Amino acid sequence: MPPPILPLLFVPAAPRPATLCNALPGNANDTIFQVTLTPGDRSFATDGTLTLLQAAELAGVAMLASSCRNGTCRTCICHLSRGRVAYRIEWPGLSADEKREGFILPCVAFAQTDLVIALPF
Repeated sequence: MPPPILPLLFVPAAPRPATLCNALPGNANDTIFQVTLTPGDRSFATDGTLTLLQAAELAGVAMLASSCRNGTCRTCICHLSRGRVAYRIEWPGLSADEKREGFILPCVAFAQTDLVIALPF
């Protein structure tokens, strides 16, 4: 007689502390953020648990060209006109000046608020 099949138990990982640089992405309140792309006023929704590029693709919105998807190639660089994003890695491939000027890398950026993103074309 085969051994009985036992149910798998899901044990959630302990929460990680936020860093002073960027809060870790995630959405404990089930909030949905609206992301608007200009020009063209295309938009999509995200809960902040996927990168902006992943959320746009899941919604069927062509956002930007991308290559590395880890923040190093800078193919997807664009300007954040309004809102706030967070990164899982401390250095997302942007200089301090670019960060101050509002540039983001959607392949590694997570929405923390509603966003308006100016695409480079």
